[in-house]
Amino acid sequence: MRVVGTAGHVDHGKSTLVAALTGTNPDRLKEEQARQMTIELGFAWLTLPGGEEVGIVDVPGHRDFIENMLAGVGGIDATLFVIAADEGVMPQTREHLAIIDLLQVQSGLIVLTKTDLIDDPDWLDLVEGDVKQLVAGTVLESAPVLRVSVRTGAGINEIKAALEQCLRQHPPRPDLGRPRLPIDRVFSIVGFGTVVTGTLSDGHLRQGDEVEILPGGLRGRIRGLQSHKHKEEIASPGSRTAVNVSGIEVEHVTRGLVLTHPGVYQSTQRLDVYFRLVRDASGPLKHSTEVKFFLGAAEVVARVRLLGKEEIKPGEEGWLQLELRTPVVAVRGDRYILRRPSPGETLGGGVVVDPHPAERHKRFSEGTLAGLNALRQGTPAEVLLQACLNAGDLPMGELVNRARLSQEQAHAALQDLLQSNQLVLLEPGQVGPKSDLLVIAHSNWVIETQRALHEVEQFHRSNPLRSGMPKEELKSRLRISPRLFTAAMRKWISAGLVNERGAFVYRQGFEVRFSIQQQALVIQLLGKFALSPFSPPSIKECQSEVGDEVYGALVDQRQLIPVSAEVVFRRQDYDALLQAVKEHFVQENTLTVAQFRDQFDTSRRYALAFLEHLDTNGVTVREGDVRRSKELPNKDLKKPLTDST
Repeated sequence: MRVVGTAGHVDHGKSTLVAALTGTNPDRLKEEQARQMTIELGFAWLTLPGGEEVGIVDVPGHRDFIENMLAGVGGIDATLFVIAADEGVMPQTREHLAIIDLLQVQSGLIVLTKTDLIDDPDWLDLVEGDVKQLVAGTVLESAPVLRVSVRTGAGINEIKAALEQCLRQHPPRPDLGRPRLPIDRVFSIVGFGTVVTGTLSDGHLRQGDEVEILPGGLRGRIRGLQSHKHKEEIASPGSRTAVNVSGIEVEHVTRGLVLTHPGVYQSTQRLDVYFRLVRDASGPLKHSTEVKFFLGAAEVVARVRLLGKEEIKPGEEGWLQLELRTPVVAVRGDRYILRRPSPGETLGGGVVVDPHPAERHKRFSEGTLAGLNALRQGTPAEVLLQACLNAGDLPMGELVNRARLSQEQAHAALQDLLQSNQLVLLEPGQVGPKSDLLVIAHSNWVIETQRALHEVEQFHRSNPLRSGMPKEELKSRLRISPRLFTAAMRKWISAGLVNERGAFVYRQGFEVRFSIQQQALVIQLLGKFALSPFSPPSIKECQSEVGDEVYGALVDQRQLIPVSAEVVFRRQDYDALLQAVKEHFVQENTLTVAQFRDQFDTSRRYALAFLEHLDTNGVTVREGDVRRSKELPNKDLKKPLTDST
């Protein structure tokens, strides 16, 4: 299914032509009918001679309603460019043509209306000559010119035949498996609830689908679908579609929002775009200019950041980064329009190249400009790689969405990039354009790896007596997602770049080495433990003896094992105590603090600290004044319980 849009100056007969073609008056508002002037978007349907049904969007031609016109032409496949034969080319004729050209609507017909008012054939030839001169160099340069009189019916059938031929030359909208419906109308029907309409693109919608409205993330479900006033189970890309949505109140939905499947698209407030300033603009476009941005049915205020230039002159092209006041849904390849807010003027437009730039670009960075050119003009593999370079790390499916490639293009590009090592697969699994596996550009992977190794090295230099850097601290310093960090750690360990010990990570080959003086203090301290293994020095005494750092290193190396905030044992003494508890429970069902104290000739302080440690780690259970054993696997007996604390 296709959608055709009208364009042209006010009172040149667009709505009357639509009514003659379809039998439907697109001016549905009382005010429009009273003033005989289109104010809002109008809709009608037409069956072409070959049986194909097309939707028609009728737009207002008055300059005061140009922004309503922009909400309707974003998704059209062809244009009925209407010019009244008695008036010829007028201001909104030129502005509408500029908009159609900026949006690159490649199909169209030029329709000279009101020909019955002209008696002189030479006048019609003169008007037609002016029109052909006007459209030269635009998307309508080769469009046929048809002369029509709605009053007499002359030329109406010729329009239908020419429109069919025009559409036949251009393929239908592709199905990329990720539908989006820019909402251009919202209303409520008693007994049905919220209904939204728009031109569907990029995928199918089905009755019963769960849907999301962005920006905002409202969730609902499709209760019913209509296309061209017919109920449908499935709505196809390119069709005018009405969606009855349950679970969403009508007052929460406005024109410009986008209906889609949950999780498929993300809204954005920053866009990298290629831009052309129209030749008859009143002046150059300068950095930091505030503009109105039109995309699909959305209209938002934006600020322009020029990249690589100080200004863009009329007729020139260049790169912009747009900072939007409110978020929109955009994908690579979308066409857009910029207008000056006051006085109102269409400045130009172009194509969205990166809908999710990772950062605010430096304005004159050659690398940034080269990357943007690759995104705009590159092969599918180059586009995919550049999208990944800009994003950092992404699941494959989301990367393909951002690059806006077909499944076939994306599959071949992914295979090429992975085989040439330009993309790094971070997680094991099946590669494909719909896969959720994480990938990263090789150059970004090298940077992240170097950053991680640098952070670990810095930690070792600053903390030479600690056996490793806490993983959480490394993740925090790298400022990467938990998913990327987990995947990256697996690859770094597999490559032998780092090792892990519990919650710590350290560089390959790193060892804690005490100085001669520190080693002497350690020997002296451990000697005190040997003299009284079950009534050893307290943690505070240890720290006083060798210092906090050396004590911490002994704990990291598991030469010392703390069992409470005050009590610590040597590893071998800890193991002996644990083995004795195990053997005790082979003979007895219960164990008291006094029994433990007496067996090891220690004090209640040490006995209680060790037994509470066993309680905490699930080895024993306290019942009143006694403790009973829980299952204690042999493998745990020679492993410090602090490993799990």
